[in-house]
Amino acid sequence: VQPVVESGGDSVQAGDSLRLTCTASGLSFVGYAMGWLRQGPGQEREGVACIRRSGGTHYRDAVKGRFTISRDNARKLLYLDMNDLKVEDTAMYYCAAVDGCGVSTTDQALGNPFIVGGQGTQVTVSS
Repeated sequence: VQPVVESGGDSVQAGDSLRLTCTASGLSFVGYAMGWLRQGPGQEREGVACIRRSGGTHYRDAVKGRFTISRDNARKLLYLDMNDLKVEDTAMYYCAAVDGCGVSTTDQALGNPFIVGGQGTQVTVSS
C-alpha cells in the first residue's frame, strides 16, 4: 500500500484552476508536516508548499498568492488549490511528509521531504 497517493492533475489553460488531493491513508497523518513537491520537464524536483501539524503554511515564492495548501486530519487528506495557473507550473506534482517545514535553512523554508508519493499527478498548463 502506497503511504500517499496523489490525484487531481489535468491539462488546463493558463489562468485556470485545479485542486490536487493527496490521500495519506498509509501514514499517521496527524503526526507529520506535509508538503507538495513538483518536478517539471528537465528540472530538479522542488518544494511548492508545506503545512505544519499546527496548520502553519509556507510557499515557494513563485506560487505565493496563487496556491493554497490545506489539510483534513480526520480524513487524512492534503490539498493544493492552484489558481491562475501559468505555463511554468507544468510539472508532475507529488505529495510528501516533510521534515522541517518552516525552517529557514531549508529551500524557501519548505523543509525536506522524506516520504514521497510514488506516482505523482501531472499538471499541464498551456497558453
